[in-house]
Amino acid sequence: MKNIEKYVSLLDGKADGLLLTSRCSRYYGAEFDIAEGVAVVSKAGCRYFTDSRYIESAQNGIRGFEVVMTDRENPYHKLLNEAIADFGIAVLGYEEEYLTVAEFQGYEKDLHAKLIPMHDRISGFRAVKEDWELDLMRKAQQITDAAFSEVLAEIKVGMTEKELCAELIYCLLKNGGEGLSFDPIVVSGPNTSLPHGVPGERKLQTGDFITMDFGVLYQGYCSDMTRTVALGYATDEMKEVYNTVLQAQLAGIAASRAGVTGKEVDCAARKVIEDAGYGSYFGHGYGHCLGLEVHEEPRCSPSGEVVMKAGMVSSAEPGIYLPGKFGVRIEDVVIFREGGCENITKSPKELIIL
Repeated sequence: MKNIEKYVSLLDGKADGLLLTSRCSRYYGAEFDIAEGVAVVSKAGCRYFTDSRYIESAQNGIRGFEVVMTDRENPYHKLLNEAIADFGIAVLGYEEEYLTVAEFQGYEKDLHAKLIPMHDRISGFRAVKEDWELDLMRKAQQITDAAFSEVLAEIKVGMTEKELCAELIYCLLKNGGEGLSFDPIVVSGPNTSLPHGVPGERKLQTGDFITMDFGVLYQGYCSDMTRTVALGYATDEMKEVYNTVLQAQLAGIAASRAGVTGKEVDCAARKVIEDAGYGSYFGHGYGHCLGLEVHEEPRCSPSGEVVMKAGMVSSAEPGIYLPGKFGVRIEDVVIFREGGCENITKSPKELIIL
C-alpha cells in the first residue's frame, strides 16, 4: 500500500479529509520532501500546495497529488477552500502536535470545514517502516558509522568541545549526510554527566571521557548514535561504569523483539544498571523510535506500554551519569523483528582509549 493510500484509509466517517501541515507528514504522504507547503488528502482527490520557490521541484517529484502553486493572489486558505469544495470535505483531520495556537486559529477561522485533531492516527503509520524506509535508515547509519571512525583520528588533547563538534559535523557531511538529524552533543570530562550537554570551550584533557551523540539525515530519514571514548587512559571506576552501561545495552537489545512492550525492553536494561548500584544515575528512558524525525513514538521507557511491532525502529541508549565526575552513554539503532532485532549500527562498542 502506498503511503498516500494509508492516509486515505483513515477517512472512515469521523473525517472526510486530512490537512497535512508538517513537513514529515507531507513527506510521508507524497514520498518527496518539500521544505514548505500544505496538503489535503481525501477520497475524492489529493492536492499539494507550495510556493514559487519549490513549485518546480514539487511538480517534478510529487506523485499522487495534484500540485498547485500558492501566491499573493491565491493564498493557502483560498486554495484550501477550493479543494474543500471540490472534494466535498466537511470535516478535516489535522495534526495538532505540529500547529501553533496562532496557526490553528487561522485555519479554524479561514477554512470552510470543521477541524478535528487526528495527530496520533496520521503519524501512527510511520511507526512501522516499509522495507524501502529501512534501507534509507541503514544508509543513514552507515554514514554515521563512517563519520565516527574518521573523527576518532581527529581527537587530540587541547582541542575544545566546539572544535571536535565541528570536525564531527564535517565528517558526517563528507560521508554523505544530507543534513543533521539534531545538533550533535559533544562533551568531555565532567561535562559528560550532562545527558544533553552543549559543546563548549572546555579543552579535552588526558583522562577524559568524551561523549559524542550525533546523527544525519539521508533522503529525509534519521540516524542516531552515541559513543563514549576515553582520552589517554580510563580509571577503574570509569571502566566499571562503561562496562555496566554496555552490559545494560546488550540486555536491552537481547530483549528487543516484536510482541514485547517498550517497558519490558527498558526494564531489561535498567535492571543491569540497578543491580550494579547505579539505578539513581540513569534518569532517562532506554530508547525512542525514530524515522523521519529523530524522536518518534512509541518509546522504550518505564512508561512504554505500547507493544512493539516488527518494522519499528528504536534507539538503544542506556546511560549512567555521575554528577560532577563523568557519564557514559552507548547508543545503537535497532529494527524490531519477530524473535529478535536487527542492529544497524556497526561501530565497535568496547571501550576505546585514544
